[in-house]
Amino acid sequence: MHASKNKNTGRAEPFYRLSVPKRKTSSEIINEARSVLQTVRTRRPFTPTENQRKLFGSGSSRAPQNRPPSVFSLHASSFDLPESRPVSGVRLSPLDHKPRLVTSAKDEGSSIFLPKPPTNAAEVRKVSSARARLFRRTCQQNFTSAKMVPPVQNEEKLDSGEPAMVNSLCGSNNNCLAEQRSYTPVTDETRQLICDKVISRSEREDVLKEKAGKSLFQLGEGSVLCKCVNTDGRFADEEQQFPCDQMKKPGTSSTCMRSTGWKRRVTEDETRINELKQEEIFWHIKIQPILHELDKEDNIENLCLACTKLYQVLNEGNMLGKRFKRRNVLLKTLYKLVDIDSDLLCLKVAKIILAMKVDGRNLLSACKLALKLCRNEKNDYIIQNDRLSDCLLEVLRTGDLQKNDEALLYCMGAIKFMSGNAVLLNEMVSKGAVEILLQLMKQINNIKENDTHFSNLGHLLVQLTATLRNLADLPPARRQLACSGAVAELCVALEQRTNDKDVCTYIVRILSKLSSYDDFCAALADCSRCYVLFLALLNKYQKQQDLVIRIIFILGNLTEKNNQAREQFFKEKGSLNTLMSLFQTYHELDLNAQKWYHEREREGKKHPKHPSEAEDVLIKLIRVLANLSIHPSVGAALAAAHRIVELLVTVLEYKSVDDCEELVINAATTINNLSYYKVKNSAVQDRKLHIAELLLKLLMSNNMDGIVEAVRVFGNLSQYHEICDFIIQKKIYKFMIALLDAKNQDVCFSACGVLLNLTVEKNKGALLMEEGGVGKLVDCLRDFGPSDWELACLICKTLWNYSENALSAASCFGEDTNMLLLLLTSLLGLTPPLSSAASVLNSLAGHRLLRTTTASAFLRPFSKVSSCGGVGIVSTQTVVGAA
Repeated sequence: MHASKNKNTGRAEPFYRLSVPKRKTSSEIINEARSVLQTVRTRRPFTPTENQRKLFGSGSSRAPQNRPPSVFSLHASSFDLPESRPVSGVRLSPLDHKPRLVTSAKDEGSSIFLPKPPTNAAEVRKVSSARARLFRRTCQQNFTSAKMVPPVQNEEKLDSGEPAMVNSLCGSNNNCLAEQRSYTPVTDETRQLICDKVISRSEREDVLKEKAGKSLFQLGEGSVLCKCVNTDGRFADEEQQFPCDQMKKPGTSSTCMRSTGWKRRVTEDETRINELKQEEIFWHIKIQPILHELDKEDNIENLCLACTKLYQVLNEGNMLGKRFKRRNVLLKTLYKLVDIDSDLLCLKVAKIILAMKVDGRNLLSACKLALKLCRNEKNDYIIQNDRLSDCLLEVLRTGDLQKNDEALLYCMGAIKFMSGNAVLLNEMVSKGAVEILLQLMKQINNIKENDTHFSNLGHLLVQLTATLRNLADLPPARRQLACSGAVAELCVALEQRTNDKDVCTYIVRILSKLSSYDDFCAALADCSRCYVLFLALLNKYQKQQDLVIRIIFILGNLTEKNNQAREQFFKEKGSLNTLMSLFQTYHELDLNAQKWYHEREREGKKHPKHPSEAEDVLIKLIRVLANLSIHPSVGAALAAAHRIVELLVTVLEYKSVDDCEELVINAATTINNLSYYKVKNSAVQDRKLHIAELLLKLLMSNNMDGIVEAVRVFGNLSQYHEICDFIIQKKIYKFMIALLDAKNQDVCFSACGVLLNLTVEKNKGALLMEEGGVGKLVDCLRDFGPSDWELACLICKTLWNYSENALSAASCFGEDTNMLLLLLTSLLGLTPPLSSAASVLNSLAGHRLLRTTTASAFLRPFSKVSSCGGVGIVSTQTVVGAA
């Protein structure tokens, strides 16, 4: 079929689909025939806010006896006052061996006595921290008065690699340097020596805690067995021996090396002594007066001011987190304040205790205290002012996951409560909370299921994921989550904790919220493992509506814009069966709920306006089907899935648009997409007349969105003769003509598509004469043609088919002839973005009924544009989006 401005080839033929067409892809049809991609919005699943702040909400799957308590009592007795005491509180029984003082045969008459260690070195290793005190008491009586005799020159050298703690073992700070230069000669019988001077508790902590090192003497040809001292003042469980063969033999040239090492040791000890003196002065001048005030003061306001001052002083002296002399005195004073009933005071106390970097039971009690404060929303303001989040985030960043898992649980719970406040939430994000939480999640994910800590860490992961969900509300946090590998860690946690419904629910809530944003949705789509995980969860928790609806929502977001995601999900084993099973399950639940609503209506109670839980799942589920059907191969498979189409038709049968608008419209949209595919055994084709009858009910509703969707379906189904006859029989074409007055481009496009297919049928073009159809088409061309070339093409094709058997322009277009010619002339004066648009306009303008001298002269520049014998059947598809 060709028609040009210069030559009339005879009878003008209607636009029609070629008998042997080349099968076009979905994208080509969308681009050329305008398959409308209108997004039908759907709401993200609603998550109700808990009335109270709890570690585990009312919907938790954890039984109360199987989870840590949210409410507990906390007193000063909850803390360990002497931090150096073993947490277990178990006292070890003393060893049978009791050290006794011996002297060598040569020095029996001297006043120098040396303790003799046990002959079995294994016994020494068994000495506990409690046993260490016994050693000190035994050694103190005689060893402290011992005089050290200078060694023979070049007989031994000090190891320059180990700092000597001579000052802590040989005397006071005033004379330690002098005593460092003296040694005691040792016989072969005393080749090993345990040396530890007993000094007062405060003096021992002064030196030993800060050094956290080893005190070593190398005597004669023998080796010295020394006890390691931890930073908390306790002995460690390891000893190190330095054999005498590592020393320089007498007579070797080591004077220079020995002198250098000795000077370094003296310098280090002098520096440490100066630090201790300054620390002592700072304590007495700055800290002790504040502690005295805390002990004696009764006024809560003054106590709060004193705590604030104490924190500032400790920070000024760089003593926060430092194991300094009299540290326990300070902590003991703070622990006593916990018994005072004041949230503000307890907040300040908790902040100082956490900043002191306590461990074990004290850390647990401090975190419990923070949780207790954060649980009360009224404390949010004072928490914000005191910046408690800094200390809590630092605990999460540096805490030992396996040693302090319970303390981290309560710390994370406090952070979760704080994240419920918008101001505190922004504050935490600015302080790197997202990075800290993701790093903690990575550590948890590294703990395997056979580990003894795996179960307890699940409680911590619940708090962590709940906090991440709150953080996902903020754009800066979302950006960090999208680009920091959060998707991978969330999927790993989801896979490891499939049996933990609480963890799964919170992770799915995070993904549900973040998948609404394109960047994160793209990152999630690239994680191929996520589809398998989602299907596994849907099968495992099929009747858990809160979990199912969010997973379905995520899948709808993934398949909305990503063609690869549509194909990948559909190819996963059992994907279609899982969707059909869910559809059937919630369809039955909705039917039962419908009966219950009808009974309530008889009792005079109103039907709820918002969708029920079952309806909400069906809405999201049908949306997934609609989006999947955009993919050519997936859509063709779904069109042939009779069970899917049957369930969609059932929705239209028992639901009206007034009952649940979104559900009915989504069902019509999906049927529209499936009706696009002309495949063998198409379920839509088999039920096309029944579907047309159901759409008629939707067409007659007062819902414009429902009307437009019904018209779209008719646009696809009107390709069949039976449907065209149905449209004429039911006078539906008059409704389509009326819709041309809607002044809405989408509505006009859909209605014009139905009229185009009707005019393809012989002797049906005259239907446009009724209800002023031609004039309304010309008006649409005038209103929307310059801005919508595809709609202009569709109108011109319809007018071409309509004028097929006309004898004159007046009888065909009537009084609209001149207006139509002017519009065509005006439109051809523009540059159409599509070559097909120019062809259609050129063809219609060159129609034998419209050719005039003026028109021919104007159209001469377009003589090279071929006429359009394009597609006369309009097929559309719709992507269902999310709000």
